[in-house]
Amino acid sequence: MAEISAKSVMELRKSTGLGMMDCKQALKETDGDIEKAVEYLRKKGMAAVEKRAGREATDGLIVSYIHPGSRLGVLVEVNCETDFVARTEDFQQFARDVSMHIAASQPLAVKREDIETELLEKERAIYSEQAKNEGKPENIAEKIVQGRIEKFYQENCLMEQNFVKNPDQTIEQMITELTAKIGEKIGVRRFSCFRLGE
Repeated sequence: MAEISAKSVMELRKSTGLGMMDCKQALKETDGDIEKAVEYLRKKGMAAVEKRAGREATDGLIVSYIHPGSRLGVLVEVNCETDFVARTEDFQQFARDVSMHIAASQPLAVKREDIETELLEKERAIYSEQAKNEGKPENIAEKIVQGRIEKFYQENCLMEQNFVKNPDQTIEQMITELTAKIGEKIGVRRFSCFRLGE
């Protein structure tokens, strides 16, 4: 087995943005061949996303976006596991994209669990009343209400929204892809929107 030098570990780490131990392991598995190690890490990436789900992501960035005209601004906290990843161009671009998306789509919360119960109940009551006014039988009305609640989540929860620059992909799918690519758990912790005069 080839001796793995610190230089090749750093080289692989620089090209993939992954942690030192992941890079060292990949080089061991591929007898020190950097190209094969990159391929090995990419194949391993998606399987590792699930494993990372339980890890803590407490590093990262707070990013701001000011919409042209300076009447709308967004602050967003995007987390990862290490400051090394926080400094990568991929992570920083993702954070900028998310802040711009929030300004454009104005979600109410990061995840559906974060939506206030009171607001959800108010929406449910409105949808029930609409279904009743449409003369739907009770069992069908309940399905209609549930469908509209799902749509409400998709429109108002950041993770479920379609990304404004690529509507074929949700923010959650973007995060899964980036997690597989960089090899660390990442996520959006919180955000705030500021509108002039509000």
